[in-house]
Amino acid sequence: MRAVGYQIPAPITDEASLVDIDLPKPEPKGRQLLVEVKAISVNPADTKIRKSAKPEAGSWRVLGWDAAGRVVATGSDASLFKPGDDVFYSGALAPQGTNAEFHLVDERLVGRKPGTLDYAQAAALPLTAVTAFEALFDRLDVKKPVTAAANAILIIGGAGGVGSIAVQLARQLTDLTVIATASRPETRDWVLGLGAHHVVDHSKPLAAEVAALRIGAPAFVFSTTNTDKHLAEIAELIAPQGRFGLIDNPPTLDINPFMRKSVSVHWELMFTRSLFETPDMAAQGEHLNELARLVDAGTICTTLGETFGRINAANLKRAHALIETGKAKGKIVLEGF
Repeated sequence: MRAVGYQIPAPITDEASLVDIDLPKPEPKGRQLLVEVKAISVNPADTKIRKSAKPEAGSWRVLGWDAAGRVVATGSDASLFKPGDDVFYSGALAPQGTNAEFHLVDERLVGRKPGTLDYAQAAALPLTAVTAFEALFDRLDVKKPVTAAANAILIIGGAGGVGSIAVQLARQLTDLTVIATASRPETRDWVLGLGAHHVVDHSKPLAAEVAALRIGAPAFVFSTTNTDKHLAEIAELIAPQGRFGLIDNPPTLDINPFMRKSVSVHWELMFTRSLFETPDMAAQGEHLNELARLVDAGTICTTLGETFGRINAANLKRAHALIETGKAKGKIVLEGF
């Protein structure tokens, strides 16, 4: 089968950073599904791993988590899906990812593709949607109020992949006032179109930006990027006893400034459940099925930003390069081989 992989971690400008290759077609076992990949999207995690994770000598690392496709075979213990089902998912931390014609995935991590979306539109959603669902409802528990705080959430990086879906989920599924950050006219318009009540500029001091809204100190802050750069401002602007969540991995993170306000800190990694095979691992498939329902009801829209053509090394290099600039809006999707 055709795939795109690498053997040596390298800058995206290096010819060997991503290569078109052929690999054996895998076979499903246990609760695995074998999915014919129709479309993929690219995430910042792809670029970070490409630059840092070295495969075993002589083997290829195939990146990619987000996929939409069709089930072509199932393992002997699989019961949730059958061949012919259209699905979407973000998978697990595995050596072979979705940048391939066929991919193995545990059925508990899979949802039914929204019927109103094509494969490309669906592929934009899984990783960011699961991350946003878990961050908002499993970690920050945003439906549980914070005493005396403004019933509001600040989403830092509102125009990014996770921010774009978090804005929608917070607006559509809660009664929170949604404040998103954006620093350019096009990203400001993007997050307003997704449902943000207010937009503030993350290139300026955030505490003053939020205070200028005159709605009070937000109960919740969800940071999707550059957390270390904004940490002092977050500690200043968040309400006492507020809840702070993040998904990036800054080199250091001094959370001592949160102590005076008894702010709780919640890290979200959507791979945790699959990595440790937690008893509630199937929650990710349930989140995706709920997302599909919301999409088909017209409540949530795809966060597809750009389509970069066929799935091959050249187009994936372009996608990685754009993501590394930090200027991508929504999700970058590739479709077909």
